[in-house]
Amino acid sequence: MVSVHTSPLSQPGTGDAGGLNVYVVETAKRLAERGVEVDIFTRRTSAALGEQVQLVPGVTVHHIAAGPYEGLGKEDLPGQLCAFAAGMMRVGASKPEGHYDLVHSHYWLSGQVGWLAADRWRVPLIHTMHTMARVKNAQLADGDTPEPAGREIGEEQVVAAATKLVANTPGEARELIELYGADSSKVEVVTPGVDLDAFSPTDGAGRREARAHHGVEPDAQVVLFVGRIQPLKAPDVLVRAVAELVAEQPERRSRLRLVVVGGPSGSGLDKPLALQTLARDLGVKDVVDFVPPVDRSALVRWFHAADVVAVPSHSESFGLVAIEASASGTPVVAAAVGGLPTAVGDGGVLVEGHDPLDWARALGSLLDDDARRAEFGERAVAHARQYGWDVSVDRLLDIYANACHDDASTDIDASRALAGVPSAIVP
Repeated sequence: MVSVHTSPLSQPGTGDAGGLNVYVVETAKRLAERGVEVDIFTRRTSAALGEQVQLVPGVTVHHIAAGPYEGLGKEDLPGQLCAFAAGMMRVGASKPEGHYDLVHSHYWLSGQVGWLAADRWRVPLIHTMHTMARVKNAQLADGDTPEPAGREIGEEQVVAAATKLVANTPGEARELIELYGADSSKVEVVTPGVDLDAFSPTDGAGRREARAHHGVEPDAQVVLFVGRIQPLKAPDVLVRAVAELVAEQPERRSRLRLVVVGGPSGSGLDKPLALQTLARDLGVKDVVDFVPPVDRSALVRWFHAADVVAVPSHSESFGLVAIEASASGTPVVAAAVGGLPTAVGDGGVLVEGHDPLDWARALGSLLDDDARRAEFGERAVAHARQYGWDVSVDRLLDIYANACHDDASTDIDASRALAGVPSAIVP
């Protein structure tokens, strides 16, 4: 696996770490459980990181030196792809001939390197976009920076080079075909999953314990946002929505809480305190709490402590936070974009657009209806049970096997053709 710009060892919610990191970790672990050895290649960002780190038995993370460890943004990484590829080739050269059966690259930067590696090692290239420039640019948040043309060109090249393209949802598959001209026969849909052991519902006692652990009042109405703080994820919509709720019903102020769990990322790094400033300017500084990114156990407690989890993103290829919240039994209010309708299912509410008034109404009506929230919570758990990571990995293994078989058949055809043997006689 190739994940150039973000390490699977990084804490989701910090820097560029998010759903992609979770995807790589969870699929790699389960592939190893099935006897598939996995090497993950990622860029080294600290001298303290070892060149090789075992994630779990059977999964090794290789930290490749490509540019300075600190101070490089994701937009600077195209200039380091040659150095990264060279480091990856050195690792490959230390392995026996034919050691790697295939390359699975994640995000377009990784696809560029994966393309070279797959070509060098004469193996299939499987690629997962995770996000796409043309989709993001079509749904850009106000004031956000468009993705550059160079990324669009790079994505087109990877789409053309890949043996198979893995889309998170049927909608993303259509976008690959319609926006990037992907060959429909190369596109496969594999819905991401959720760790059903880690994310599971709780009872009333568990909810009280979770609230006490995080210092949340027993009678508080809690809206939870989890993710990187940047315009794409639209946490500002929630700050404006709670301001609308308080303005319409001032008595809410003493109980209403918006909890934002995450750190600035991407274009949000330009104004890291913009959300705090917005809360102050709108007069709801006392209603909004900011919490740094947390580990999985603390995140589960936050899901249990919340009444509603809100996912107002302008673009999401799937929405792992939504499915994790659902598995935890917490209803979701999400934007009706990308893969979020698939992730939410009938376990929550979808909001068209990003008008704070619409979000205030959706959140307020759910916060004020205990029976409706409980019903959505039960539906959410049932919906999430269909999306365990084991299901995703079983599907990936089928795609890997077919790609390797097709690749081997192509090699046989090519060798016979070179020898003057008609390929039609190959069984």
